[in-house]
Amino acid sequence: MNYPDGQATIKKYPVYKDSGVEWMGEIPVGWEVNRLKYVLRLISNKMESKNNPLCFLGMESIESWTGKLAKVGKVDFDAEGLANHFHKKDILFGKLRPYLAKVYLSENEGICSTEFLIYRCPYPYYYQKLMLSHSFINLIDSSTYGAKMPRASADWIGNQLIPLPPLPEQTAIANFLDDKCSKIDRAVAQKKKLVELLKERKQIVIQNAVTKGLNPNAKMKDSGVEWIGEIPEGWEVCKFKYSIRTKARLGWKGLKASEYVDKSDYGFLSTPNIKNNDIAFEKAYFITQKRYNESPEIMLEKGDVVLAKDGSTLGTVNIIKSLPFKCTVNSSLAVLRSFNKDRLNSSYLMFFLKSEKCQNNIDMKKDGMGVPHLFQSDINNFVIPIPPFLEQTTIIAHIKKETTKIDNAITLQQKQIEKLKEYKATLINSAVTGKIKVVQ
Repeated sequence: MNYPDGQATIKKYPVYKDSGVEWMGEIPVGWEVNRLKYVLRLISNKMESKNNPLCFLGMESIESWTGKLAKVGKVDFDAEGLANHFHKKDILFGKLRPYLAKVYLSENEGICSTEFLIYRCPYPYYYQKLMLSHSFINLIDSSTYGAKMPRASADWIGNQLIPLPPLPEQTAIANFLDDKCSKIDRAVAQKKKLVELLKERKQIVIQNAVTKGLNPNAKMKDSGVEWIGEIPEGWEVCKFKYSIRTKARLGWKGLKASEYVDKSDYGFLSTPNIKNNDIAFEKAYFITQKRYNESPEIMLEKGDVVLAKDGSTLGTVNIIKSLPFKCTVNSSLAVLRSFNKDRLNSSYLMFFLKSEKCQNNIDMKKDGMGVPHLFQSDINNFVIPIPPFLEQTTIIAHIKKETTKIDNAITLQQKQIEKLKEYKATLINSAVTGKIKVVQ
């Protein structure tokens, strides 16, 4: 893989010395080390957020690891809500979940969440890059307190030792990283766009196959269902409840997490287990045989289709290709099983559920206050076009062949994205700690 330009221009400093700080390692002779609080001034200037004319930045407003704005929203807090006031060229450092690396060099005056620490100094450009480095973020993240909402202490951060290059080198390092990181970010953005196009292509392959078949010259007829449109003659249309048995756990019958067992012959799946191409049985929880036997209607079989019916992953679908152990599902999943497997192939059913038109229909059926929910009655009333069985087999083979090629292309792009991100992280770490020389 070719990285964005310039690796040949990177050199080492002629002489190094021990910094005395483990995460920093050796630094160039001529650089100093000092505590962060003696270099960056922590600003604490709170003001009311409601009706404040200044632009507000929340934690979600800053992209992780890029130091760029993600989105900016108007303040909509309670009257007593407080925000931090920052000036242009202040550094905003996210102390909440510092591993997210929310580090922003402000371009304008504004107000922000109190989960940001505000740092100020005459020349902040190098220090923002330093605080965005993986080495620094990992150091701060190692100090957090609070299990559910881990935060870093401003006092602890202030007492950490940081490298201090001479000002001309700070300028050169900041300019170098601005240039190189921008090129890497653009390359990543292009590859992410390509991944999205590939995903769209995958959807088109599935959509066309399960609603129009593979013969472009086939005579078509009205399906009678507006969102499905025309289908080939010889296909039939029916509601799920006439072809598919849909079952789901009604509550947990008092089951608590404390009842999970370390290992048994009886597992259960939840939505995180079904999100990828292959079901993550290795991450399943386990229950006792007694709990497993309580709900025979959702004991999984090979060929069952599982559909997420609750929460943010609603509509996610997968198929049970094999069962490494006896397994059931939790209340967030529905189990779909064909009445007659010689009439409706489970793989065809899965691909139909994955199709864009079906997913759009699922979105329209969502219900529930706050948490999206799909009722079992809604699933039963879904409509599916059913080709002749042999044609289903041909369609399944076509979809698998074409989507495998697309998935391989997506995987390649995602690997290259990760390599670019790793290269960027190494570049920042190396530049801000003097492992590479960017000045002539």
